[in-house]
Amino acid sequence: MRPVWTGGISFGLIFIPVKMYTAVSTVEIDLDLLSKKEKHPIRYARIDKVTGKEVAWMDVVKGFAVKKGDYVVLDDEDFEKVALHRSETIEVVSFVDKEEIDPMLFEKPYYLEPDKGASKTYYILLKALEKTGKVGVAEFIFKNREHVCCLTAENGMIILNQMRYAAELKEAKELDIPKSAKVSDKELNLAVRLVEEMSDKFDPKDYTDDYLEALQKIIAAKKSKKHVKVKQLDKPDATDVSKIIDQLEKSLKEYSR
Repeated sequence: MRPVWTGGISFGLIFIPVKMYTAVSTVEIDLDLLSKKEKHPIRYARIDKVTGKEVAWMDVVKGFAVKKGDYVVLDDEDFEKVALHRSETIEVVSFVDKEEIDPMLFEKPYYLEPDKGASKTYYILLKALEKTGKVGVAEFIFKNREHVCCLTAENGMIILNQMRYAAELKEAKELDIPKSAKVSDKELNLAVRLVEEMSDKFDPKDYTDDYLEALQKIIAAKKSKKHVKVKQLDKPDATDVSKIIDQLEKSLKEYSR
């Protein structure tokens, strides 16, 4: 693997040089856009909205709109000035219990590997996190913006979980979420029993991308000029509230076998 960022972890007066690696890879089928009739690939173009001409990547810059048609252009040097020393530092602000962090804030995990000469300090932080059960809340600059993150001890190494800022989460005020409903003790008890009956240990290996696998089979069949048969499932109807006890009891029988 190639590191996507190189710098160091700073907590207290300790600085641990590390390399950061992407811990996830997106598994997807690479589909190209084609013209419907000729089946020719379509390319994306950067078009000047005023002249209508295509602009080469080397002539593209980033700009902030002060007002319509009036821009302040920013270059690499401007971003470096903002980053200052923090562009190479994962600066730990505090250590907290992981349970205190809203799971909705977690965005993307990265592996952290000690750089040359940093094995001992890396190991000390790793063991301190393991013994205390704490995570380090930190800030760092990556891809021209500042991120909040947490450092956790997982599977014998330090994982950096990039997080969203609280301000990035949308509020759900406009959603029609029930505050209460008329539910009988029997209905609730049956629902609780069903949850308990369906409870199990979580193993991520139990879950696969069925949609992706099905799409791959369709592509293979069409490539071989074979007829593609896809089993269509009926869309389930919303449960009739007058029959909810009956449906819960049937569900319990299914999972109690």
